[in-house]
Amino acid sequence: MGEKVKEGWRKVRLGEVADFKTGKLNSNAATENGQYPFFTCSQETFRTNTYSFDTEAVILGGNNANGIYPIKYFKGKFDAYQRTYVIRAIDDTQLCNRFLFYALTLQLNRLQSLSTGVATKFLTLPILNNLEVSKPLYETQRKIASILSAYDDLIENNNRRIKILEEMAQSIYREWFINFRFPGHEKVKMIDSELGKIPEGWEVKRLSDLVETQYGYTESASEDEVGPKFLRGTDINKTSYIDWVTVPYCPINSSDYEKYRLNKEDIVVIRMADPGKVGIVEKDVEAIFASYLIRLKLISNSLTPYYSFYFLLSETYQGYITGASTGTTRKSASAGVVTGINIIVPQQSLMNKFESEISAIRKQMNLLLDKNTNLRKTRDLLMPKLISREIDVENLDIKIGHQGANA
Repeated sequence: MGEKVKEGWRKVRLGEVADFKTGKLNSNAATENGQYPFFTCSQETFRTNTYSFDTEAVILGGNNANGIYPIKYFKGKFDAYQRTYVIRAIDDTQLCNRFLFYALTLQLNRLQSLSTGVATKFLTLPILNNLEVSKPLYETQRKIASILSAYDDLIENNNRRIKILEEMAQSIYREWFINFRFPGHEKVKMIDSELGKIPEGWEVKRLSDLVETQYGYTESASEDEVGPKFLRGTDINKTSYIDWVTVPYCPINSSDYEKYRLNKEDIVVIRMADPGKVGIVEKDVEAIFASYLIRLKLISNSLTPYYSFYFLLSETYQGYITGASTGTTRKSASAGVVTGINIIVPQQSLMNKFESEISAIRKQMNLLLDKNTNLRKTRDLLMPKLISREIDVENLDIKIGHQGANA
């Protein structure tokens, strides 16, 4: 049994108090807009239309190239990848699953050092079984989980608001530039073009004539501040924003930094593995971009940054890039392919109006991202202090609220 460390607190082996299962699905089981969360060894949570679990659990990725294992808490129906661990308390009247999530989160660096493998790091069952975690009295566990989950619930609420704002922005783009129901459209005549009927005064141009392209920098990412931020494809959220706090760093000399440094309003497109995924730089940040990305810089006043960005996010462009990408197991697209599509160029006054409206929406999104950054910092400062008993909550009257899903 575990070693008694303080009155009411014990150090226990994880295998003594928790049960381990793994998912059964392949990584390609993800479905766009699926009904249930699908947990893999990626930091991103995907969706699928099946579920194999209907429970409260800690979900821990079992392999990762750098040993940076994703860990998540969820309560409800979900499915999991075959190398992903679903961890639950053997007796949930003695061990609170949400407390276990925070206790294991503090052990991620330890797990990185214990994991096996060279090219890819693996977490084996013996490693997890023998991992020691703190186990205070059950009511204390619940108090700690309640304090920390309050921060996570606020973060999740902000994430929902960010998603709604992004849906609003994409809806405006579709309404104005796909359905042509823009302000004042009733007074504009439709004319023929090579892309079908478009409003009079609009043009069709080749995207490659309006942008410059540049491949990114080749280097290994580091969690240590060894240089500027190093933007990779995995750092671009599927809802189209970049959370710079989570972006790692990389070393680079001064001349290469000037060549690859990102500027506000730069657009980057993934060219390998997930070609066509797109992000836009919305802050002044010291950062460069990785070789799997292509930077697009506007060289003509014909386009504005957000109009270009939302065109690249559109079903029209995404359908094009999916069909034009080459490769079977690993899709890729060259700069020529990425920009080898015709784009409708509206009148400048309408693009400027769109830019103004979208800028206001994206500003709100980025303010919410900043709030989440501060919430995470506070939570992460509290977590080790609470779980080490540096901050003692046993005698505090803390309301233990509902602890819901957090994917």
